Amino acid sequence: MITVTAQHPSPSARFTGDANPYGGGDPYADYRTADFPFTRYANLADRQLGAGVIAANDEFFAQRENLLGSGRAEFDPEHFGHKGKIMDGWETRRRRGASAAHPWPTAEDHDWALVRLGAPGVVRGIVVDTAHFRGNYPQAVSVEGASVPGSPSPEELLAGDVKWTTLVPRTAVGGHAANGFEVSVEQRFTHLRVNQHPDGGIARLRVYGEVVPDPVWLATLGTFDVVALENGGQVEDASNLFYSPATNTIQPGRSRQMDDGWETRRRRDHGNDWIRYRLVARSEIRAIEIDTAYLKGNSAGWAAVSVKDGESGEWTEILPRTRLQPDTNHRFTLAAPVAGTHARVDIFPDGGISRLRLFGSLTEEGTAHLMARYQELGG
Repeated sequence: MITVTAQHPSPSARFTGDANPYGGGDPYADYRTADFPFTRYANLADRQLGAGVIAANDEFFAQRENLLGSGRAEFDPEHFGHKGKIMDGWETRRRRGASAAHPWPTAEDHDWALVRLGAPGVVRGIVVDTAHFRGNYPQAVSVEGASVPGSPSPEELLAGDVKWTTLVPRTAVGGHAANGFEVSVEQRFTHLRVNQHPDGGIARLRVYGEVVPDPVWLATLGTFDVVALENGGQVEDASNLFYSPATNTIQPGRSRQMDDGWETRRRRDHGNDWIRYRLVARSEIRAIEIDTAYLKGNSAGWAAVSVKDGESGEWTEILPRTRLQPDTNHRFTLAAPVAGTHARVDIFPDGGISRLRLFGSLTEEGTAHLMARYQELGG
C-alpha cells in the first residue's frame, strides 16, 4: 500500500478526552459539538447516494454499517447482548499487547474500515462522531483517501499498488463529541480508509465535499438530470431552511417521507421562497420534474423555474408560475432546449417540494469544462 501525505494536513479536532459517564436523562445533554463551515457541502458518504462500508478488520461489538446511519446515533442504557453493551456505531474489541511483559498495544496498532463514497468527489471536511462512546472511543483517528476506478473489492483496495493520500493525519479525538476536520486536498476520491488508534468505537462518519462526476459516463448517457447531486449539481443558496435542507431536492430517488424534501416555515408576508442551484456544467435543459411527494398539506401552491447562463447572466424563466398539487410528481417539456449554468426554483408563497429534476445534456463547452476539471483532480 502506497501512502502519500497531503501537503496541507487537517487541523486538530476540537475535542479530546473522556466524556462523563452517562448519568441518566437526555444522553445528548453533554454532547460536545461545534459549527463546522464545511457542512454546507453534500455528504459524499450518504447511503442514499450509494455509499457503503465495504470492509473492516474488526467489528466485534458493533457493526461497521452503523457508521453511515442517516440519523444521529441512538443510546439505550439497558440494551445489552451476548457480547456486551450494544452500541449504535462501529466498535472493535480491546487490543492487547504481545505478552504479559508488554500487555499494551503498540503505537502502530489500529483498526480500520473501508468506505466507498456514494459519489466520488473532492473532500472538504470530515466529521468523526463519537456520540455515546464516552470512555470507549479511539485515542486518535486518521483518514486516508484513494481514487480507484470501477467497483474494486476490499482485497483490491488493500493491494500494495493503491495510492492512499492522508486527509486527516493521526489526531487525538474526544469521547461523545463531533470531531471535525477541515480537508484541503484538491483531488477526486472514490474511497476512504478510516483508522482508529488503537481501537474503540465511532458512532457516525460524515464526509462533506463536492461531487466530481465522470464526464465520459455523462456523455455516454446523453440525456440525464443536470442538477442531480450524484451528477455534480449543487445547491448554492436558499431563502429558508427551517424544516429541512434544500439539498434534499436533488437527492437520488423519490422522497420517502415528509422530511426527505425541502419545507419552509409559514410566511406571513407577500414574499416567496426559492432555491438557487449550480448545474453540473453548462447544459441544455429539455424537461422539468417538480415532485411534491409526501407534502400533502404543506406543498408549495405554485412554482416557477428560471435559468441563467454564466455567473453574470440574466435569469430567464423557462417554466412560468404553475399550480402544484400535493403529493404529486409534475412533468413539463420545453418547446426548445434552454442552455444555462444555473437554475432557480421559486415557490409561492411558501411550503415545499421534495425533488427537482432538470433533464438535458451537456453542451460542448460544458463537456470540455467538466473533462478538464476531472483530469485536474486526478480522475
